[in-house]
Amino acid sequence: MSLLDCFCTSRTQVESLRPEKQSETSIHQHLVDVPAFSQLPPSTRAKDVICSTNVSHYELQVEIGRGFDNLTTVHLARHTPTGTLVTVKITNLENCTDERLKALQKAVILSHFFQHPNITTYWTVFTVGSWLWVISPFMAYGSASQLLKTYFPEGMSETLIRNILFGAVRGLSYLHQNGCIHRSIKASHILISGDGLVTLSGLSHLHSLVKHGQRHRAVYDFPQFSTSVQPWLSPELLRQDLHGYNVKSDIYSVGITACELASGQVPFQDMHRTQMLLQKLKGPPYSPLDVSISRMKNSRSGVDSGIGESVLVPSGTRTGASDRLQTPSSKTFSPAFFSLVQLCLQQDPEKRPSASSLLSHVFFKQPYFEFL
Repeated sequence: MSLLDCFCTSRTQVESLRPEKQSETSIHQHLVDVPAFSQLPPSTRAKDVICSTNVSHYELQVEIGRGFDNLTTVHLARHTPTGTLVTVKITNLENCTDERLKALQKAVILSHFFQHPNITTYWTVFTVGSWLWVISPFMAYGSASQLLKTYFPEGMSETLIRNILFGAVRGLSYLHQNGCIHRSIKASHILISGDGLVTLSGLSHLHSLVKHGQRHRAVYDFPQFSTSVQPWLSPELLRQDLHGYNVKSDIYSVGITACELASGQVPFQDMHRTQMLLQKLKGPPYSPLDVSISRMKNSRSGVDSGIGESVLVPSGTRTGASDRLQTPSSKTFSPAFFSLVQLCLQQDPEKRPSASSLLSHVFFKQPYFEFL
């Protein structure tokens, strides 16, 4: 079967497309009720079975997205020998520059090298003529960004944010322990399966601190294709000075992503690029939270967490930026959420927590996680 024939195969209706079948309330309830969903192991059975490089074994159903600056189309497909739903990413290699080809190669290699439930897995990779096909598990809920656009345009609840970020930070901690900087943490690179498994994607921007068997303390390489991810990048990464940057730059991106999930808006996105860079480099008293949560009102009740402010934020530690943190009129966020974001967005990277210590932050230590 030719590539054209494959694209023209019958696209039958898929009855298990969860986001199209559920309301916002039921989706939220499902995601927050799945026990420890951030740690559910991937399906090893499907991984062992779906290793075919025969293009006729994949029946494309519908295009569900695009990536890699629209060079890649993402399809829901059915693996016909087993009936398993999979995700198929198809990239025309002839349209890729040498830099983009290297980025694709890096993502493919790293997806096989890393073995962690919170890191995106590629089951099979093969070429059909000049087209690269990547087969991976079907993530029924798509990305956190898609959830925001479709169901939570005003932002998610704190419980849902906590569950999504917990899985993402676990994956990030694993990358950091292996000496890698992700450099592209954002909601669109956080994927959620139908079982609630949270995984990090976007490995094409990843950079290793390990060179020639030695782990360096900082790197000075500026990520390719960084224009679209600049709102999430740390000040030190954008500064490109002699100090360089390290894994703590990803922690800053976690803070920006937290704001994105809370408000449905990306901090700095509507700002002119030069102004955004200047504001990030200038640091306090300006806070990106002023951009993403500008319509919000102060919340000190801890309604969502049920824990008093005096327990979460010791006296004398609040700053002007944290005092300005506000929540939409329709919902409130706890001081634990404010504290997490404030720590992640510290101007000095040395004052930001590591990914592993961030997992122990009080924000994640709610009753839901007490048995972990």
